[in-house]
Amino acid sequence: MSSSDRSQAVGVKTYEVRTYGCQMNVHDSERLSGLLEDAGYVRAPEGSDGDADVVVFNTCAVRENADNKLYGNLGHLAPKKTQRPGMQIAVGGCLAQKDRDTIVKRAPWVDVVFGTHNIGKLPVLLERARVQEEAQVEIAESLEAFPSTLPTRRESAYAAWVSISVGCNNTCTFCIVPALRGKEKDRRPGDILAEVEALVAEGVSEITLLGQNVNAYGSDIGDREAFSKLLRACGNIDGLERVRFTSPHPRDFTDDVIAAMAETPNVMPQLHMPLQSGSDTVLKAMRRSYRQERYLGIIEKVRAAIPHAAITTDIIVGFPGETEEDFEQTLHVVREARFAQAFTFQYSKRPGTPAATMEDQIPKEVVQARYERLVALQEEISWEENKKQVGRTFELMVAEGEGRKDGATHRLSGRAPDNRLVHFTKPEQEVRPGDVVTVEITYAAPHHLLAEGAVLDVRRTRAGDAWEKRNTAEAAKPAGVMLGLPKIGVPAPLPVAAGSGCGCD
Repeated sequence: MSSSDRSQAVGVKTYEVRTYGCQMNVHDSERLSGLLEDAGYVRAPEGSDGDADVVVFNTCAVRENADNKLYGNLGHLAPKKTQRPGMQIAVGGCLAQKDRDTIVKRAPWVDVVFGTHNIGKLPVLLERARVQEEAQVEIAESLEAFPSTLPTRRESAYAAWVSISVGCNNTCTFCIVPALRGKEKDRRPGDILAEVEALVAEGVSEITLLGQNVNAYGSDIGDREAFSKLLRACGNIDGLERVRFTSPHPRDFTDDVIAAMAETPNVMPQLHMPLQSGSDTVLKAMRRSYRQERYLGIIEKVRAAIPHAAITTDIIVGFPGETEEDFEQTLHVVREARFAQAFTFQYSKRPGTPAATMEDQIPKEVVQARYERLVALQEEISWEENKKQVGRTFELMVAEGEGRKDGATHRLSGRAPDNRLVHFTKPEQEVRPGDVVTVEITYAAPHHLLAEGAVLDVRRTRAGDAWEKRNTAEAAKPAGVMLGLPKIGVPAPLPVAAGSGCGCD
């Protein structure tokens, strides 16, 4: 008997949400899960592969071949739906906002199509599709409700995304996100801090402030220093151990933000600062409102204020018109900035963006060759920067699921304050995700560190208590309504070449 059959036997319907794209989509999927659970659905076990009463695709329109991947996955579910009367399929997110009725025309077995501005309507649209027995396509042109006001089924018991704004006011020529997510809309600071305080009260000890252009926060409410004030306010919340944010834009990265990072103890020494290109000519063609000198100046100021900060970035290779000299300028910035990690993208056309119709599109073989040179350089720098960590002592927040070989190596994994991934020797004392351990780094690889000696200290935390309580409660649920053990922790950074997000920040 399948998981869905067991659930139906006890009168409970299951759901599965499949997420593609950036951190915004990950956060939206937590809201979609919360909405469905609020409507009486339970989460299907991991590995269900479409064996659920409702399957929701939360799509991305930025990644290459996003539409082909969506329709391929929809095609895979078509026979399953034929065999299971009552099963429903919904498509939301950026691709749904862009393609709209096209989705139902190409995949008529889809029941619901909804956009980025009306995710709160999903349960209503599913019910309407069931009653009327026809597909429901509803795309709002502007935000109906700020996503953080909706019910949430968070993936982590100890770490949480907190959205501070939605949309983007930039007009980068390679990016379609502003057309799909709309103009920037900021939440009120009091609402953000109230959500953070509520999360901390539930046991969360790490939050990541999230925005399409996170440090532009305040432009919608008329306060240019609103973001730095928000960081400092987070520093006054008892029990909040770690604060991160993503993704900032160099144009809006001001000295007051650097000061707030350096002077607020729970703001972590980590910065993800998208570069995209090191060439002033290419940056102008991209409509990026900074130049190489400005970018490197920010990096220099951050390093002066926070010497051990780990800085990561996004880079696009092969933008239309990029010459070998332009590409060499990108390599120059990479050498100067010494990024801990770079998420690298090969440029490819995105329908609806100005760059897609630009002249001088770069041949694929040239883009590939440049990409390989960039990755090789960054790999070398990442390894050199990681080797500098050997001998240092770190407090790690223990994670679950980030070390694929942890079981075989008898190790656990955690994140250092600067967000570096560290695998450490499993101590005799019980350690739970959300707890904090102190270790000494003994070995460095390009993308992770090892602490092979004994753990120096273990600190049990309220976050670990929250993880234990959540998993004990879920394990006690009867067959048929088991949610399965969730993947705990902030979603792991995607590997180099996959990208940290849309690649358009």
